[in-house]
Amino acid sequence: MNNYSADKIRNISFLGHHGSGKTTLVESMLMTTGAIKRIGKVEDGNTVSDFDKEEKKREVSIYTSLLPLEWKGHKYNILDTPGYFDFVGEVNSALRVSKGAVIVLDASSGIEVGCEKAWKLTRKRNTPTILYINKMDKENINYDKLIGELKEKFGKAVIPFHIPIGKENEFKGFVNIVDMKARIYNKDKNTCEDAEIWPEKEVKMGDYRDMLIESVAESDDELLEKYFEGEEFTEEEIHSALRKGVINGKLIPVLIGSATLNVGTETLLNMMWDYLPSPRDLETPSGINPDTNEEELREIKDDAPFSAIVFKTIADPYLGKISLFQVRSGMIKKDDEVYNPSTKEIEKIGSLFMLRGKEQIEVNEIHAGDIGAVAKLNNTYTSNTLCDKNKHIIYEDIYFPQPTLFMAAKPMTKNDEEKIGQAFQKLLEEDKTFSVERNNETKELLIGGQGNTQLEVIKNKLKNDFGVNIELSDPKIAYRETIKESSNVQGKHKKQSGGAGQYGDVIIKFEPSEEEFVFEEKIFGGSVPRQYIPAVEKGLRDAINKGPLAGYPVVNLKATLLDGSYHPVDSNEMAFRMAAALAFRKGIQKANPVLLEPIMKVEIIIPDDYMGDIMGDMNKRRGRILGMEPCEDGSQIVRAEAPQAEMFKYTIDLKSMTQARGTFSMEFVRYEEIPEHISEKIIEEEKNKTA
Repeated sequence: MNNYSADKIRNISFLGHHGSGKTTLVESMLMTTGAIKRIGKVEDGNTVSDFDKEEKKREVSIYTSLLPLEWKGHKYNILDTPGYFDFVGEVNSALRVSKGAVIVLDASSGIEVGCEKAWKLTRKRNTPTILYINKMDKENINYDKLIGELKEKFGKAVIPFHIPIGKENEFKGFVNIVDMKARIYNKDKNTCEDAEIWPEKEVKMGDYRDMLIESVAESDDELLEKYFEGEEFTEEEIHSALRKGVINGKLIPVLIGSATLNVGTETLLNMMWDYLPSPRDLETPSGINPDTNEEELREIKDDAPFSAIVFKTIADPYLGKISLFQVRSGMIKKDDEVYNPSTKEIEKIGSLFMLRGKEQIEVNEIHAGDIGAVAKLNNTYTSNTLCDKNKHIIYEDIYFPQPTLFMAAKPMTKNDEEKIGQAFQKLLEEDKTFSVERNNETKELLIGGQGNTQLEVIKNKLKNDFGVNIELSDPKIAYRETIKESSNVQGKHKKQSGGAGQYGDVIIKFEPSEEEFVFEEKIFGGSVPRQYIPAVEKGLRDAINKGPLAGYPVVNLKATLLDGSYHPVDSNEMAFRMAAALAFRKGIQKANPVLLEPIMKVEIIIPDDYMGDIMGDMNKRRGRILGMEPCEDGSQIVRAEAPQAEMFKYTIDLKSMTQARGTFSMEFVRYEEIPEHISEKIIEEEKNKTA
């Protein structure tokens, strides 16, 4: 593959709802540019993008695939992203290094939620974007209606560049109203060819052409004046104004085609070059110098100091770790040494290559603006910056959402238990939206992600790639116990079995406390010698780890040692520890013990249409709505509190209730008493486990 300067490169993310045809469209582009000989099919599992076992099995993209293409002396780095919402981290990392986006729509399905989410992500980042309506050969497609819906949903910036020719099975191509040419599909050659515009298209074209020309006029004061004076724009003025409008986000072109028929693919390739920016067309890369904590700028030039951002890591069980990176400035060559300011390590660059799906295309160097890959950087991770050893810089981290669904993972065999730690470590490097943690209280290994599909994929990947089998189940809840009243009790431990015995006697008052555990002593007259008082406290601290109701830790407890007695020969520290434990068991039972559950603070972002459903559902979960606040984009932020026991599967239910339009975050705030009828069930279940 040839080397290209930054102005000859386009880094473009393909986004959209799952099933909209992104992967098939990329296959069509690969064939059009000569990278492959025939188009693969998702259902046949032979596409370049979806090469992972899970992707073939599920017939959906799970990971972002990098697909470099060469077209008319230019280079495109296409990032084919998953449309399924559990894998949003893959989308975020792709958008971090791409300066343009193509949002793919299924013409027969219209504006799906994946399209909406992609739109919001590109608007948030001010990413120049093209809307591509795919599957124009499907049934029951009303193009005018779809354009109207796009403009209503996304605003007047949406401007159609194409008009379809033919419908359904008779879809033949389109009129390109920018250059006033038609493109017609030639079945025999399996490609599109230029054709004349025939009269029956002129009336409809006039409406859309006027819309386009108005957008051109509004892009520049001089052009607006020319428009009002009735002068025609030159072709150069039209293209220049449209490009400017797309790059500054004021214009969103709408293109059409059919990936399976290879209609519109060549036009899309041309228009991505014409209207989407090169790495140099937008802002100058800036970061922080870790040595001075001051802002640093870099020029996207080959002769600038080298810097790059690692946006993706692949955990390959055979090749080891592969790091994908974009060169932000300078260039990198095989055998170079670079510095990682995040880990403060020097990394030796081995063989460099471009990835096309799973194919590795070896190269000797990678230039500013381009995207490449390197294997076996042991101390470099996703979101890290690599830079010149003498010119340090750190770029802003990539945003990855925190896990919202947690499951308990149990290794199936002793062999699985031995291998699981290393396997999880590799998967954590690959997926930053995934987490693994050990709950020391419940003794469970918890894995977290964005949804059940992601966790199932993790489970299968462990088995297929690392030979580790796990069983997933709902996590246990870390309940607590406490008391609501006070009690004074005696705890006496007396044991005589020949020779020296054991004797410890304490009287302790137990009462509720704001603090987790408080111990005091009010001993008069030496009824309990001073040297044994720490043993009493130690006995109580050991005892509170297992409450009398269901065996959960006791909290918010104050224990005051009031009195007791001792034996000059038989008393010892162990005896007083045992006496304190006896007092604890009796005292807690007499002080009206109750079970507590963890309460979570929940923040939900939803479209206003779903407000009633969300509030009703939260009430069913024993939750409390604390308040609501409107967002700038018309959504609503709902703040609530709810028991953790009711929220384990909330990410799944929220997606169902809002057609995946809702998102949420959750954090622990406190413990609260459990309603009696629920508490009784929990206590009964724990008794049955130990019976």
